[in-house]
Amino acid sequence: MIKLGIAGVCGRMGRRIFELASKDKDFEINLALEKKGIPLIGKEIEGIKISSNPDGIFLVDVFIDFTTPEATQAFLDYLARYKKPAVIGTTGLNPQQNEKLKEISKIVPIVFSPNMSVGVNVLFDILPQIARRLGPDYNIEITEAHHRVKRDAPSGTAKKFGSILADATGREIPIHAIRLGDIVGEHTIIFCGNSERIEIIHRAHSRDLFVLGALKAAKWVINKPAGLYSMQDVLLRP
Repeated sequence: MIKLGIAGVCGRMGRRIFELASKDKDFEINLALEKKGIPLIGKEIEGIKISSNPDGIFLVDVFIDFTTPEATQAFLDYLARYKKPAVIGTTGLNPQQNEKLKEISKIVPIVFSPNMSVGVNVLFDILPQIARRLGPDYNIEITEAHHRVKRDAPSGTAKKFGSILADATGREIPIHAIRLGDIVGEHTIIFCGNSERIEIIHRAHSRDLFVLGALKAAKWVINKPAGLYSMQDVLLRP
């Protein structure tokens, strides 16, 4: 049984991670973390007391964090202190926070990805091939849409798409962000030539897509050596 810690357990993603992990026979939830000041601190969800003390990371085998850049930065110190592996899906990290993540991954294994879905990670792999085959006569742009309370724009996934396509083509890839309603997540990559247009669209129908990927990554990272891993590592490496 894997002892699991979950950050931001009262948030949209954290609560769903808690719910699905509770139904997975491989997990036992030992830590439900939230930031100080949340009214639910000290109360229980399904028999687990909500805590604001990150020292509880000591009690777990693996930690999942989909919170904010500031919270993630603080959690990294506890992961290093207690030598605990982690799955991190927080987006919007600044260069200094990214650098700290890389440094901590020299101490503990961390799976870090802007998107935990299988489909998106397949696209990370094949889009550069499409761009190179189409060549310089095709312009490329990206649009992404998410719910109105998502903090970062463009999304981490859109930035990753833009980065891998820029590496493949040597060109800057424009990205357009939309924040409306309760959209879970939609990314469109457009390749446009003079006489045709190709659009590749990924739509997330629910957050369960990302949660199931995160739980898969949590099982995978447990016995790995220290290092910074991606979701593609989880999907492609035993």
